[in-house]
Amino acid sequence: MELRHLRYFQAVAEEGHVTRAAERLGIQQPPLSQQIRALETELNLQLFKRLPRGMELTEAGRSFLADTEVILAQVSKARACAQRTARGEQGVVSIGFTSSALFHPMIPNTIRVFRERYPLINLVLEELGTVELIDGLRNERIDVAFIRSPAPDPHGLNIHPLLEEPMLVALPDNHPYAVPPSDKNDGGLTIDELAKEPLILYRSRAGAGFYDAIFSAYHKAGFVPQVVQEAPRILSTLNLVAAGLGYTIVPESLCQVQIEGVAYRSFEKETELIAPINLATRTVPHAAVRHFTDLVRKEARTIGVGEGRE
Repeated sequence: MELRHLRYFQAVAEEGHVTRAAERLGIQQPPLSQQIRALETELNLQLFKRLPRGMELTEAGRSFLADTEVILAQVSKARACAQRTARGEQGVVSIGFTSSALFHPMIPNTIRVFRERYPLINLVLEELGTVELIDGLRNERIDVAFIRSPAPDPHGLNIHPLLEEPMLVALPDNHPYAVPPSDKNDGGLTIDELAKEPLILYRSRAGAGFYDAIFSAYHKAGFVPQVVQEAPRILSTLNLVAAGLGYTIVPESLCQVQIEGVAYRSFEKETELIAPINLATRTVPHAAVRHFTDLVRKEARTIGVGEGRE
Protein backbone atom coordinates (compact mmCIF):
# COMPACT_ATOMS: atom_id res chain seq x y z
CA MET A 1 0.00 0.00 0.00
CA GLU A 2 1.34 3.41 -1.01
CA LEU A 3 0.27 6.95 -0.15
CA ARG A 4 -1.08 7.40 -3.66
CA HIS A 5 -3.49 4.52 -3.02
CA LEU A 6 -4.82 6.36 0.02
CA ARG A 7 -5.21 9.55 -2.01
CA TYR A 8 -7.04 7.65 -4.75
CA PHE A 9 -9.37 6.10 -2.19
CA GLN A 10 -10.01 9.45 -0.49
CA ALA A 11 -10.84 11.14 -3.80
CA VAL A 12 -13.33 8.43 -4.80
CA ALA A 13 -14.89 8.48 -1.32
CA GLU A 14 -15.31 12.26 -1.39
CA GLU A 15 -16.55 12.43 -4.99
CA GLY A 16 -18.74 9.33 -4.73
CA HIS A 17 -17.93 8.67 -8.36
CA VAL A 18 -14.87 7.13 -10.05
CA THR A 19 -15.00 9.29 -13.18
CA ARG A 20 -15.20 12.56 -11.22
CA ALA A 21 -12.43 11.36 -8.89
CA ALA A 22 -10.25 10.50 -11.89
CA GLU A 23 -10.76 13.99 -13.33
CA ARG A 24 -9.88 15.51 -9.96
CA LEU A 25 -6.73 13.39 -9.73
CA GLY A 26 -5.72 13.96 -13.35
CA ILE A 27 -5.67 10.28 -14.29
CA GLN A 28 -7.77 7.97 -16.44
CA GLN A 29 -10.86 6.27 -15.01
CA PRO A 30 -9.92 2.61 -15.78
CA PRO A 31 -6.55 2.70 -13.94
CA LEU A 32 -8.23 4.38 -10.96
CA SER A 33 -10.87 1.63 -10.82
CA GLN A 34 -8.11 -0.97 -10.96
CA GLN A 35 -6.23 0.71 -8.09
CA ILE A 36 -9.34 0.76 -5.90
CA ARG A 37 -9.99 -2.92 -6.58
CA ALA A 38 -6.34 -3.72 -5.84
CA LEU A 39 -6.61 -1.85 -2.54
CA GLU A 40 -9.71 -3.80 -1.58
CA THR A 41 -7.92 -7.03 -2.48
CA GLU A 42 -4.95 -6.08 -0.32
CA LEU A 43 -7.24 -5.22 2.60
CA ASN A 44 -9.38 -8.29 1.94
CA LEU A 45 -12.58 -6.29 2.31
CA GLN A 46 -15.02 -4.20 0.31
CA LEU A 47 -14.55 -0.43 0.65
CA PHE A 48 -17.34 0.64 -1.73
CA LYS A 49 -20.76 -0.46 -2.82
CA ARG A 50 -20.93 -0.19 -6.60
CA LEU A 51 -24.13 1.66 -7.52
CA PRO A 52 -25.59 2.30 -10.98
CA ARG A 53 -24.55 5.95 -10.77
CA GLY A 54 -21.67 6.11 -8.35
CA MET A 55 -19.85 4.63 -5.40
CA GLU A 56 -20.97 4.48 -1.78
CA LEU A 57 -18.72 3.68 1.18
CA THR A 58 -19.36 0.50 3.13
CA GLU A 59 -19.14 0.54 6.92
CA ALA A 60 -15.54 -0.69 6.62
CA GLY A 61 -14.92 2.00 3.99
CA ARG A 62 -16.12 4.76 6.33
CA SER A 63 -13.79 3.46 9.04
CA PHE A 64 -10.89 3.29 6.60
CA LEU A 65 -11.63 6.82 5.33
CA ALA A 66 -11.43 8.27 8.84
CA ASP A 67 -7.97 6.78 9.35
CA THR A 68 -6.91 7.70 5.82
CA GLU A 69 -7.73 11.36 6.44
CA VAL A 70 -5.63 11.33 9.61
CA ILE A 71 -2.69 9.68 7.82
CA LEU A 72 -2.76 12.06 4.85
CA ALA A 73 -3.14 15.08 7.13
CA GLN A 74 -0.13 13.91 9.15
CA VAL A 75 1.88 13.41 5.97
CA SER A 76 0.95 16.91 4.82
CA LYS A 77 1.93 18.31 8.20
CA ALA A 78 5.25 16.45 8.13
CA ARG A 79 5.98 17.79 4.65
CA ALA A 80 5.17 21.35 5.70
CA CYS A 81 7.31 21.04 8.85
CA ALA A 82 10.25 19.71 6.86
CA GLN A 83 9.93 22.51 4.32
CA ARG A 84 9.77 25.18 7.05
CA THR A 85 12.80 23.64 8.72
CA ALA A 86 14.71 23.61 5.43
CA ARG A 87 13.85 27.30 4.97
CA GLY A 88 14.99 28.07 8.53
CA GLU A 89 11.49 29.00 9.71
CA GLN A 90 11.09 26.22 12.26
CA GLY A 91 13.33 24.24 14.57
CA VAL A 92 15.64 24.90 17.50
CA VAL A 93 18.54 27.34 17.81
CA SER A 94 20.80 27.02 20.84
CA ILE A 95 22.39 30.39 21.70
CA GLY A 96 25.37 30.63 24.04
CA PHE A 97 26.82 33.80 25.48
CA THR A 98 29.41 34.92 27.97
CA SER A 99 28.11 36.58 31.13
CA SER A 100 29.17 40.08 30.08
CA ALA A 101 27.96 39.89 26.47
CA LEU A 102 24.27 39.63 27.38
CA PHE A 103 24.37 43.05 29.02
CA HIS A 104 24.90 44.77 25.68
CA PRO A 105 21.42 45.86 24.54
CA MET A 106 22.02 44.65 20.98
CA ILE A 107 21.88 41.01 22.07
CA PRO A 108 18.54 40.89 23.95
CA ASN A 109 17.04 43.20 21.31
CA THR A 110 18.14 40.86 18.52
CA ILE A 111 16.80 37.81 20.35
CA ARG A 112 13.44 39.57 20.83
CA VAL A 113 13.21 40.53 17.14
CA PHE A 114 14.18 37.02 16.06
CA ARG A 115 11.46 35.51 18.28
CA GLU A 116 8.89 37.84 16.72
CA ARG A 117 10.05 37.12 13.18
CA TYR A 118 10.38 33.34 13.58
CA PRO A 119 7.81 32.30 16.20
CA LEU A 120 8.11 28.59 15.28
CA ILE A 121 11.80 28.48 16.23
CA ASN A 122 12.52 27.51 19.80
CA LEU A 123 15.48 29.41 21.29
CA VAL A 124 17.58 27.72 23.96
CA LEU A 125 19.83 30.15 25.88
CA GLU A 126 22.91 29.17 27.84
CA GLU A 127 25.54 31.20 29.69
CA LEU A 128 29.08 29.77 29.67
CA GLY A 129 32.70 30.84 29.47
CA THR A 130 34.35 31.30 26.09
CA VAL A 131 36.21 27.97 26.19
CA GLU A 132 32.99 26.09 27.04
CA LEU A 133 31.09 27.94 24.31
CA ILE A 134 33.66 27.01 21.67
CA ASP A 135 33.57 23.39 22.83
CA GLY A 136 29.75 23.50 22.64
CA LEU A 137 29.93 24.72 19.04
CA ARG A 138 32.34 21.96 18.08
CA ASN A 139 30.25 19.16 19.61
CA GLU A 140 27.04 20.72 18.16
CA ARG A 141 25.45 21.31 21.55
CA ILE A 142 25.41 25.05 20.79
CA ASP A 143 24.57 26.55 17.39
CA VAL A 144 25.73 30.13 17.83
CA ALA A 145 27.72 31.94 20.53
CA PHE A 146 28.37 35.54 21.54
CA ILE A 147 31.94 35.67 22.79
CA ARG A 148 34.26 38.40 24.01
CA SER A 149 37.59 36.58 23.76
CA PRO A 150 39.20 35.36 20.55
CA ALA A 151 38.49 31.71 19.81
CA PRO A 152 41.47 29.63 21.03
CA ASP A 153 41.29 27.55 17.83
CA PRO A 154 38.99 29.00 15.15
CA HIS A 155 39.39 26.02 12.79
CA GLY A 156 35.96 24.86 11.62
CA LEU A 157 34.27 28.01 12.94
CA ASN A 158 33.13 31.32 11.52
CA ILE A 159 33.96 34.25 13.80
CA HIS A 160 32.00 37.41 12.94
CA PRO A 161 33.28 40.59 14.65
CA LEU A 162 30.23 42.63 15.63
CA LEU A 163 30.92 45.43 18.06
CA GLU A 164 33.57 47.13 20.11
CA GLU A 165 32.74 49.06 23.25
CA PRO A 166 35.02 50.96 25.63
CA MET A 167 35.82 49.55 29.04
CA LEU A 168 35.08 51.34 32.29
CA VAL A 169 36.58 51.35 35.76
CA ALA A 170 34.30 50.10 38.55
CA LEU A 171 35.38 51.43 41.95
CA PRO A 172 34.06 51.36 45.51
CA ASP A 173 31.85 54.43 45.73
CA ASN A 174 33.91 55.77 48.65
CA HIS A 175 37.16 55.59 46.69
CA PRO A 176 38.89 58.95 46.02
CA TYR A 177 38.66 58.29 42.26
CA ALA A 178 34.97 57.35 42.34
CA VAL A 179 33.90 60.96 41.72
CA PRO A 180 35.66 63.06 39.06
CA PRO A 181 37.30 66.29 40.25
CA SER A 182 34.81 69.14 40.37
CA ASP A 183 37.27 71.76 39.19
CA LYS A 184 37.76 70.28 35.69
CA ASN A 185 36.03 68.22 33.05
CA ASP A 186 36.25 64.48 33.55
CA GLY A 187 38.87 63.36 31.06
CA GLY A 188 38.82 59.85 32.47
CA LEU A 189 41.18 57.90 34.68
CA THR A 190 44.67 56.97 33.57
CA ILE A 191 46.51 53.72 34.10
CA ASP A 192 49.12 55.75 36.01
CA GLU A 193 46.47 56.67 38.59
CA LEU A 194 45.29 53.09 38.95
CA ALA A 195 48.60 51.25 38.69
CA LYS A 196 49.14 50.78 42.41
CA GLU A 197 45.50 50.25 43.33
CA PRO A 198 44.28 46.67 44.08
CA LEU A 199 42.73 45.16 40.95
CA ILE A 200 40.06 42.44 40.79
CA LEU A 201 39.80 40.38 37.60
CA TYR A 202 37.86 37.39 36.33
CA ARG A 203 39.85 34.21 35.89
CA SER A 204 41.90 34.01 32.69
CA ARG A 205 40.27 30.75 31.47
CA ALA A 206 36.81 32.31 31.56
CA GLY A 207 37.84 35.69 30.19
CA ALA A 208 41.24 35.39 28.52
CA GLY A 209 40.53 38.22 26.07
CA PHE A 210 39.83 40.82 28.77
CA TYR A 211 42.59 39.46 30.97
CA ASP A 212 45.19 39.71 28.22
CA ALA A 213 43.98 43.10 26.99
CA ILE A 214 44.16 44.62 30.47
CA PHE A 215 47.65 43.26 31.13
CA SER A 216 48.78 44.47 27.70
CA ALA A 217 47.50 48.00 28.33
CA TYR A 218 49.23 48.16 31.73
CA HIS A 219 52.50 46.83 30.34
CA LYS A 220 52.33 49.36 27.51
CA ALA A 221 52.02 52.11 30.11
CA GLY A 222 55.01 50.68 32.00
CA PHE A 223 53.15 49.08 34.91
CA VAL A 224 52.21 45.66 36.20
CA PRO A 225 48.59 45.52 37.48
CA GLN A 226 48.28 44.74 41.18
CA VAL A 227 45.82 41.83 40.96
CA VAL A 228 44.61 40.92 44.45
CA GLN A 229 41.64 38.73 43.60
CA GLU A 230 40.25 36.70 40.69
CA ALA A 231 36.58 35.80 40.31
CA PRO A 232 34.84 33.20 38.10
CA ARG A 233 32.31 35.64 36.60
CA ILE A 234 32.30 39.30 35.78
CA LEU A 235 29.37 40.08 38.08
CA SER A 236 31.32 38.51 40.93
CA THR A 237 34.05 41.12 40.43
CA LEU A 238 31.48 43.90 40.91
CA ASN A 239 30.31 42.34 44.17
CA LEU A 240 33.91 42.24 45.36
CA VAL A 241 34.30 45.90 44.39
CA ALA A 242 31.20 46.74 46.44
CA ALA A 243 32.86 44.95 49.37
CA GLY A 244 35.78 47.37 49.07
CA LEU A 245 38.43 44.82 47.99
CA GLY A 246 39.59 46.87 45.02
CA TYR A 247 38.54 48.06 41.58
CA THR A 248 37.80 46.17 38.38
CA ILE A 249 37.53 46.89 34.66
CA VAL A 250 34.33 46.05 32.77
CA PRO A 251 32.69 46.69 29.37
CA GLU A 252 30.71 49.93 29.21
CA SER A 253 27.37 48.11 28.87
CA LEU A 254 27.76 46.77 32.42
CA CYS A 255 27.35 50.23 33.90
CA GLN A 256 23.61 49.49 33.77
CA VAL A 257 24.26 47.05 36.62
CA GLN A 258 23.63 49.33 39.56
CA ILE A 259 25.14 47.63 42.59
CA GLU A 260 25.10 49.55 45.83
CA GLY A 261 28.61 50.61 46.73
CA VAL A 262 29.93 50.64 43.13
CA ALA A 263 30.73 53.70 41.03
CA TYR A 264 31.81 53.79 37.38
CA ARG A 265 34.42 56.00 35.72
CA SER A 266 35.71 56.06 32.16
CA PHE A 267 39.32 55.75 31.05
CA GLU A 268 41.08 58.55 29.27
CA LYS A 269 40.78 58.17 25.49
CA GLU A 270 44.44 57.29 25.02
CA THR A 271 44.07 54.13 27.09
CA GLU A 272 42.13 52.38 24.27
CA LEU A 273 40.89 49.49 26.37
CA ILE A 274 38.21 47.95 24.16
CA ALA A 275 35.74 45.12 24.79
CA PRO A 276 34.74 43.33 21.56
CA ILE A 277 31.66 41.21 20.92
CA ASN A 278 32.02 38.46 18.33
CA LEU A 279 29.53 35.97 16.97
CA ALA A 280 30.79 32.41 16.51
CA THR A 281 29.09 29.69 14.46
CA ARG A 282 30.12 26.49 12.75
CA THR A 283 31.29 26.93 9.17
CA VAL A 284 28.19 25.18 7.80
CA PRO A 285 25.31 26.36 10.03
CA HIS A 286 21.75 25.22 9.39
CA ALA A 287 19.23 27.59 7.84
CA ALA A 288 17.75 28.97 11.08
CA VAL A 289 21.24 29.82 12.37
CA ARG A 290 21.98 31.63 9.11
CA HIS A 291 18.84 33.73 9.61
CA PHE A 292 19.90 34.52 13.18
CA THR A 293 23.45 35.38 12.09
CA ASP A 294 22.19 37.68 9.34
CA LEU A 295 19.89 39.46 11.79
CA VAL A 296 22.65 39.93 14.39
CA ARG A 297 25.10 41.31 11.85
CA LYS A 298 22.46 43.65 10.44
CA GLU A 299 21.72 44.93 13.94
CA ALA A 300 25.44 45.47 14.57
CA ARG A 301 25.74 47.47 11.34
CA THR A 302 22.72 49.54 12.35
CA ILE A 303 24.42 50.43 15.62
CA GLY A 304 27.40 51.43 13.49
CA VAL A 305 30.27 49.99 15.51
CA GLY A 306 32.28 47.06 14.23
CA GLU A 307 30.34 47.06 10.92
CA GLY A 308 29.86 43.28 11.16
CA ARG A 309 33.12 42.86 9.30
CA GLU A 310 34.69 39.51 8.41
